Amino acid sequence: MSAEATNPATPGPVAPAVARRRSRPRIDLRRLGRAALLGPASRDRLPDAIGHVVEAHRAHHPDADLEILRRAYVLAESSHRGQMRKSGEPYITHPLAVTLILAELGAETTTLTASLLHDTVEDTEVTLDQVGEQFGEEVRYLVDGVTKLEKVDYGAAAEPETFRKMLVATGNDVRVMSIKLADRLHNMRTLGVMRPEKQARIAKVTRDVLIPLAERLGVQALKTELEDLVFAILHPEEYARTREMIAANASRPDDPLAEFCDAIRAVLRDADIPAEVLVRPRHFVSVHRVSRKRGELRGADFGRILVLVNEDADCYAVLGELHTCLTPVVSEFKDFIAVPKFNLYQSLHTAVAREDGQVAEVLIRTHQMHKVAEAGVVALGNPYTAPADPSAAPAEEQATADGERVDPTRPGWLSRLLDWQRAAPDPDTFWSTLREDLAQDREITVFRPDGGTLGLPEGATCVDAAYAQYGEDAHACIGARVNGRLATLSTVLRDGDAVQLLMGQDPASEPSREWLEHAHTPAARIAIQRWLTAHPAPATELETGDREAADDRAGAVATAGADGTAGTGAAADFAGVVAAHQGAGSAAPQSGAGAAVRSPAEALAPRPGDGVTVVGRPEASARLAGCCTPVPSDEVIGFAVRGGMVTVHRVECAGVARMRDGGRAEVDVRWGDTTECRVTLVAESFGRPHLLADLTEAIASEGAEIVSATVEPPAQQRVRHTYTLQLPDASHLPTLMRAMRNVAGVYDVGRAQHHVSA
Repeated sequence: MSAEATNPATPGPVAPAVARRRSRPRIDLRRLGRAALLGPASRDRLPDAIGHVVEAHRAHHPDADLEILRRAYVLAESSHRGQMRKSGEPYITHPLAVTLILAELGAETTTLTASLLHDTVEDTEVTLDQVGEQFGEEVRYLVDGVTKLEKVDYGAAAEPETFRKMLVATGNDVRVMSIKLADRLHNMRTLGVMRPEKQARIAKVTRDVLIPLAERLGVQALKTELEDLVFAILHPEEYARTREMIAANASRPDDPLAEFCDAIRAVLRDADIPAEVLVRPRHFVSVHRVSRKRGELRGADFGRILVLVNEDADCYAVLGELHTCLTPVVSEFKDFIAVPKFNLYQSLHTAVAREDGQVAEVLIRTHQMHKVAEAGVVALGNPYTAPADPSAAPAEEQATADGERVDPTRPGWLSRLLDWQRAAPDPDTFWSTLREDLAQDREITVFRPDGGTLGLPEGATCVDAAYAQYGEDAHACIGARVNGRLATLSTVLRDGDAVQLLMGQDPASEPSREWLEHAHTPAARIAIQRWLTAHPAPATELETGDREAADDRAGAVATAGADGTAGTGAAADFAGVVAAHQGAGSAAPQSGAGAAVRSPAEALAPRPGDGVTVVGRPEASARLAGCCTPVPSDEVIGFAVRGGMVTVHRVECAGVARMRDGGRAEVDVRWGDTTECRVTLVAESFGRPHLLADLTEAIASEGAEIVSATVEPPAQQRVRHTYTLQLPDASHLPTLMRAMRNVAGVYDVGRAQHHVSA
């Protein structure tokens, strides 16, 4: 199968030199094979067989030292001499073609040298030591890594431990993976000589493992061609229909995309913005996907428009002009410059429409962004070449907001992968999680409070964010805020969300077994599973089920302090309240600390309105409503009830509306001179040992008397506490609430709004 048959769309140029290079016809491998058989050239000139590699390499690296390439070719050609490929060409044509693919992408000289030699150790008598002696340790390392990857079976019967070892050995330098991808691409181009069943097997492995790997490395030029080759083999009928659609569109007399380009060029010319505007045809798989999504395709659906500029600021200038002078489709706008994708991709995406309904997608990027978009990590050069001035390092190599260096050869996902493979409890877990990770075709970016970001797969939850940010310390996570609002750890995150993770202070904190249901990333799943394996649940818990076990643990937390370990004074009294709430059915005894505890019903009853004056009716009695427990300084309103009594509510109380709807007469009330008050507060928290003791100690330290308290049964690891408190001075209320909020595990404290009848 030829590459021409499956890769009709070639990327647009990034510079005139690149345009000339891409316009060359595909290299005749048979001719190169004949040149290879002629043997090495003299030492003073390069062999003719690698002339195309040199031309492509110099287009990206004009000052490259080509002597090492000459020597590598000489060794590779002499070592492979006499070996033939199944297609009939001399074997040397394969490493030459792989090297040319990488040279076209802009790979540096060391990578090309290793590419020429990548099969010598595997298929010839050349040893790794000889490679190291002649070409240095760096080339030796790369050749060794590719040789190990060649031994890996990626199929369903693959030995997980073998693959893990290979990945560990090669994953520290993505150039090894780049050579492997180029090797697979050339093999796929020449796969037509294989039996159909072998073609299908290789294509499936390419689809399941290597194409996702190319996506993560950002090497879109390789990924798109591999996708088309796999598509042609595994889905020949759909491929044929897609080919027919593309051919029919090419024969149209009009070209909407060309007309869009002319309009965009005119807009940018008038705005004096230098830019290159190109039509970028979709490849076969992209056309197939769009047709399944949109149905019958129109002319503008067969490609996208690429606008290339010189500076980042020009990208936004182009965007502004297009949105001003043309009709934008606002829902299609995405900014991958401010927030790059996990594979280093940067671009502005938008779409513009014209009166006949045709819509063209537009990509706006700089020439450098385009180079990285096509070649990914391959375009970032040699990671071992450090700049003389560290401050002059490219942005990709500078430190992130949290001080972690961004290594261009170690994208974030790869660093995470290497971390969690070490933590995987067994090879099978590693293999299954690796395949799940590679199956994720989209990644989202969420923002941390410190301004940093986290890259997570689509569908990730707050559990995943916690382990991505804190590693195994995330066992102590007790909740999260998403976009400023409290959220459960099972909340699914969306691209652009702001996530604040709430961490407990107890070093003995443990993850919940339920977290496994909400963990989607390998890092989270493996860390939780490791902890659960190391801390098996008691047999009684396993027999009664996870839910009952969770309730038992929550009960243990709620009764913390009954054995005297939770503290003294008010904390000990509150332990009695919790015991009564859980089934004793009676009020707890009062303690020597003076913290009186009454039943919940008693706490909600209206109480004498000390300090409240009924305007114009000095003889009337007032009672403070138990539903909102007003305190001095609250804005209040009174309502006449039976027996000549006036009940006093806070104006924002839900009971006010019910009183008015029931026809109750409003009465003007005012606060008097007294400042003593009674108030009901609701504390929202996450369960942890000794939490209740710490809360009640905080209350007592502010001089408040606990009149009554209730604790609702835990739900999703949350606990709701309701306290009715007597304060000597209402002005102490803000300080009291602040002290309660400062207790670890408490995420909110507010005034109660009980639902009681009018």
